[in-house]
Amino acid sequence: MAFRRLWTNSLRFLGLFLMVGMPSLLGAQGTIQDYERADSFSARTRGLVIDLAEAPSWIDGSSRFWYRKSVEGGNRFVLVDASVPERGPAFDHDRLAGSLSSARGDTLSGVTLPFSRFEYGDGGDVIRFTLSDSTWECGLSDYACENQGPVPAREERRGRGGSSVGYQAGPGQLWRNNTSDPVASPNGDWEAFIQNHNVAVRKVGEEEYTPLSSDGSEGNVYTRRSISWSPDSKKLAVYRVIPGHQRQVHYVESSPDNQLQPLHSTLTYAKPGDVLDKEHPVVFDIEAGRQVDIDDSLSSNAYTLSRLVWREDSRRLTFEYNQRGHRVYRIIEIDAATGETRSVISEEPETFFEYSGKKFREDIGDGEEIVWMSERDGWNHLYLYDGVTGQVKNQITRGEWVVRGVDRVDEENRQIWFRASGMNSGQDPYFVHYYRINFDGSGLIALTEADGTHTVSYSPDRDFYVDRWSRVDHPPVAELRRVSDRRLVMELERADASALLATGWQYPEVFTAKGRDGETDIWGMIVRPTNYDPARRYPVIEYIYAGPHSSHVPKSFSSQRGMQATAELGFIVAQIDGMGTSNRSKAFHDVSWKNIADAGFPDRILWHQSVAASHDDYDITNVGIYGNSAGGQNAMAALLFHPEFYKVSVSTSGCHDNRMDKIWWNELWMSWPLGPHYDASSNVVNAHRLQGKLFLLVPEMDTNVDPASTMQVVDALIRAGKDFDFMVVPGANHGSGGSFGVRKRYDFFVRHILGKEPPSWNQVGLGG
Repeated sequence: MAFRRLWTNSLRFLGLFLMVGMPSLLGAQGTIQDYERADSFSARTRGLVIDLAEAPSWIDGSSRFWYRKSVEGGNRFVLVDASVPERGPAFDHDRLAGSLSSARGDTLSGVTLPFSRFEYGDGGDVIRFTLSDSTWECGLSDYACENQGPVPAREERRGRGGSSVGYQAGPGQLWRNNTSDPVASPNGDWEAFIQNHNVAVRKVGEEEYTPLSSDGSEGNVYTRRSISWSPDSKKLAVYRVIPGHQRQVHYVESSPDNQLQPLHSTLTYAKPGDVLDKEHPVVFDIEAGRQVDIDDSLSSNAYTLSRLVWREDSRRLTFEYNQRGHRVYRIIEIDAATGETRSVISEEPETFFEYSGKKFREDIGDGEEIVWMSERDGWNHLYLYDGVTGQVKNQITRGEWVVRGVDRVDEENRQIWFRASGMNSGQDPYFVHYYRINFDGSGLIALTEADGTHTVSYSPDRDFYVDRWSRVDHPPVAELRRVSDRRLVMELERADASALLATGWQYPEVFTAKGRDGETDIWGMIVRPTNYDPARRYPVIEYIYAGPHSSHVPKSFSSQRGMQATAELGFIVAQIDGMGTSNRSKAFHDVSWKNIADAGFPDRILWHQSVAASHDDYDITNVGIYGNSAGGQNAMAALLFHPEFYKVSVSTSGCHDNRMDKIWWNELWMSWPLGPHYDASSNVVNAHRLQGKLFLLVPEMDTNVDPASTMQVVDALIRAGKDFDFMVVPGANHGSGGSFGVRKRYDFFVRHILGKEPPSWNQVGLGG
């Protein structure tokens, strides 16, 4: 009896200890039920947000448009006439569903029509759409539907020998797919082509040809892709190429579907530091039978040269020069008679010119003026150049905010329609808004104002626009507005997320904290599980992607299904844009230059600490992190360079050494020539620093990031005697390894953050 009483009291004490001393163990975390909730989240919540408007489709240059909206159980199409204004069904959905069901032999309803896009035909009397590989036409008077036959097959780009062209080919390398197909002159009298590596011309319809060059060879190739005729058809320009190194990445597909034995394939794939093709422009005067060599003193160390573009007078032509290392970018003009060149515009920043996402050029009046985008004042803005003198006439946009893109340059009215971020005080500086401004910088007009990120679609005559805006914590709103006064014509849709919220899902929390400089706001968001208990502390996992080519924290509404599914296991999941990412100031962006390993970690850690200081539920004692591709590099780097904060990492498809990845991305941020800064950012070189728990995954057939990048970091870890988990996914391409890879990520976090053993999938029968 005494023993029984002692045992009972001990159990009571243990229960009290668990409740008071170990609150993190209360309730289910990492159980089979949590996994089921994570796996089913997307399916359970699909279609729950209703009255969500998709992008509008304007009809035949008119002020009429249609769009598709979500409704309970499916979707419907809405037709709007902005000039009236009026709004109604685009057609009789139920009649169309009945006719289409009869024609196809299936069962459809008015909200489950099997197409997302259509077009009106015959003056609006019919609609046409594509189902699978066939085009269908349905009359809107009798609703008779007829299969019009197969959709024309798309042409596939093929290389020599019939193999598919690899999209990771280096700069200029697509000339290797050279053909002898002729290029016709503007007047239709002549055609130019490549004959035995040289340029030749002939009269259209004739066999006899005249060679224009004689110095072409396999090591000095004239390229058909670059042939550019002058408007008067008397001259042509072309690039002559001295081939560089044609690097091939080799793949062995271990488990092909169509045979037992492995398959070998290769992919043209230039990497940082490779010797590149050297392009040189040449002009041929056909009437004079003369070859004009071009002065290359302004373009001698090219990463790429753009296409050759003639001025209307046929006396001049231009090309753009991107210098190796991306610290010089020029518009160069050629005098076609003499071969002399001049720099019309030259960008020469201390770090890098962001040509991949921020370059914009529009020639006005045949190059008399040029609208140009630059970060020269520390923010991304537009400038008006005098194309004759090469001088800046005026800065068009100005301020501590960034131009995000140009939608239209209206030469007649001397106006620019553009997108920008950071102009609205009190709003998230990443929100995209739409504006119009005059060439001289006057008359700035904001077309959007609501506190959210916007997507605008203009009517063909620019009299109306549809503004769709949202935030991660505000469902989308779609409005029709008039351009002249920006007034609301009608609210089209206001999305309703109440059914989604009823599942326990809650809006992500937007949070800001000061970065490493103590001044700059760092923006991120927080996702919590649908069974969230405010009395519980949740361990934190960060989803990271710090690629400098953009900013990455979502700004528009969605269920955030990837992060949300991870949260369902019993975590809080966060995503942050630290310094080094794009769409803020030039100084903010420059942190990444020659320094990919930084990845904004000093800002990220301060952000997490700030959240933890103000949120009792935010447990940063054992922080996990995961990422894919560049995010895979970042996720492993967290354990190498910041093990005092990050403890558990899952890295998939990572570029672990920037010398092993594609040239354009890595040389843009890590620069050229290669140097010790590549070692400093390399996960391979720094593998010996590993602390914490690491899981690496690599797809066997990754055509984006060379799989050898992961294999080399694995080799370095083994040599350093480090303990880690590793998985190769046979046959898979770039990504996180499909559902099985995601399951392995879940297991890794459950085991090493929650301290629980994941379900035994072989016994449960849900593995993979």
